[in-house]
Amino acid sequence: MAVIQVERKPLTLAERTYLPQIYHGLKTTLKHLMAPTVTLEYPEQRPEIPTGYRGVPTLVKDPNGREKCVSCQLCEFVCPPKAIRITPGELPEASPHAHVERAPQAFDIDMLRCIYCGLCQEVCPEEAIWLQKQYSMTGYTRAEMVNHKDRLYELGGTLPDDHFKWDKKKAAEDAAAHGGHH
Repeated sequence: MAVIQVERKPLTLAERTYLPQIYHGLKTTLKHLMAPTVTLEYPEQRPEIPTGYRGVPTLVKDPNGREKCVSCQLCEFVCPPKAIRITPGELPEASPHAHVERAPQAFDIDMLRCIYCGLCQEVCPEEAIWLQKQYSMTGYTRAEMVNHKDRLYELGGTLPDDHFKWDKKKAAEDAAAHGGHH
């Protein structure tokens, strides 16, 4: 086997003292010292959230304070990490909306499993689940990171509803009950 010897050029005096390398390192350090700071003092200062940001999934109510979720379970079926668990329930017979919709008995989202993909919001036919702009969810235990139905409504609040489908259906039923005369 042939051995190839590579000739190296000898180092200059400046290269042997490492002065050019030290100079370039100090120049970089001084440049960063003089630059404006980019550090945010979180949580007092928060970054601007971009449009289209997919944050924490929550449940919302309609402007009349009614639950929009009708326990169709589409969000549960489409969730890739299976972070959503819904126990369907019926509204009481005495409820004025019992003939129109169902409501979830239990609705849980495990935030440790959620990957913030947004599929739950996209598939919801009732627009009951929305991804909020909140991005900092913390807890000391695993149980604290499971958002139950009451917590989901607390985080989601009320959103405007352009459909008012329950009101329209109720009005149509009333009109049919009164023979179509108003």
